[in-house]
Amino acid sequence: MNKKTLATLVGSLLGAAVLASPAHAQNVKIGLLGGISGPIAAMAPSMLDASRLAIAQVNEQGGILNGGKLDVVVGDSACNPQNATDAATKAVNIDRVIATVGPHCSGAVLAAANSVTVPAGVLMVTPSGTSPEITKINDKDLVYRTVPSDDYQGRALARTLKARGIDKVAVAYLNNDYGKGLAESFKAEYEANGGTIAGYSGHEDGKASYRSDLAQLARGGADTLVIFDYGDGTGLTILRQALENNFFKTFIGADGMKSEAVIRSLGEQNLGGFFASAPVGEASASLDAFRAAFSAAGGNPDAIFTTTSYDAAFLVALAIEKAGGDKAKLAESLRAVASAPGEPIMAGEWAKAKQLIAEGKDIDYKGAAGDHEFDAAGDVPGNYAFFKVSGSTYEAIADMK
Repeated sequence: MNKKTLATLVGSLLGAAVLASPAHAQNVKIGLLGGISGPIAAMAPSMLDASRLAIAQVNEQGGILNGGKLDVVVGDSACNPQNATDAATKAVNIDRVIATVGPHCSGAVLAAANSVTVPAGVLMVTPSGTSPEITKINDKDLVYRTVPSDDYQGRALARTLKARGIDKVAVAYLNNDYGKGLAESFKAEYEANGGTIAGYSGHEDGKASYRSDLAQLARGGADTLVIFDYGDGTGLTILRQALENNFFKTFIGADGMKSEAVIRSLGEQNLGGFFASAPVGEASASLDAFRAAFSAAGGNPDAIFTTTSYDAAFLVALAIEKAGGDKAKLAESLRAVASAPGEPIMAGEWAKAKQLIAEGKDIDYKGAAGDHEFDAAGDVPGNYAFFKVSGSTYEAIADMK
């Protein structure tokens, strides 16, 4: 056999082997853009770990697409528009991610979406960006959230306080998209239900003292101060100085204030009058499955935004699988896997979902945080609870309607 005949035979055999072999495994990159530093630094680790759990389950149960790995690029958005833009730019333009989970904070979401991800055609799912302004982004159907808008939370909190007999409050809010959005929705609903806003003031981040602001708010005669801020940042300073100077008797925060940093810094014994609202997962088998898996992995399933962070990552993975890795089809695929009709998929059921998608069957993801039936703006409804401090953590004491 001459060399030419041998080469032809080898080439034919190699070609046949390639045709007979399964498609080459294709790894896919997604970004996790979290508030690793900045005002929610104490919350971010649990949120990121919950997203990582979803990604680990994907990789352990057959991987993404043709057995590839779902790779993660982590960026620090720092709850800051400039940091978020920089982190998103790196993830999209350098690391070539096709979707992001996060950023975590509203201002960061708005900046990263408008400047980077939407122009690049990259899907974004935030687990904790709650500002009503996110609904208004001209996003080409590329921005979604697994947490309800603060328009829901602010109004639900207003109704809850009225139902608990709190008829007069002062409101201090951080002058950013998160704080202002919450304050506006709360104020509108509280006053519509007969409540009195005895003081209403925005403040800037990072001041050493807010005592003069607090003194002005206290002059209205309210015993209750509502703080729309972050418990790892300015909100903690305001709460500490209000307690030290006896400006108010009762303190109410929203989800940004439900941070264990507040308890560690001020002590449970000083927080008997402190309460907070936060979104909670709807009781379900999917929530139970998440709680068991996250606990087994060493996580705290009661930490804020863990369910929404897990769901955001799992939904992104499902969308990638449904779209066959086609970035242009991710948005329509996300809506398809999150909505009825379809075979129910619970938290952790990646292998089942992957098989059904391969068979061309519809699926309907039932998340740890509840159903995610996205509306036209990519928003979801949700459930909230009212919490008190209990030991080193928070205990739900009432549902919020």
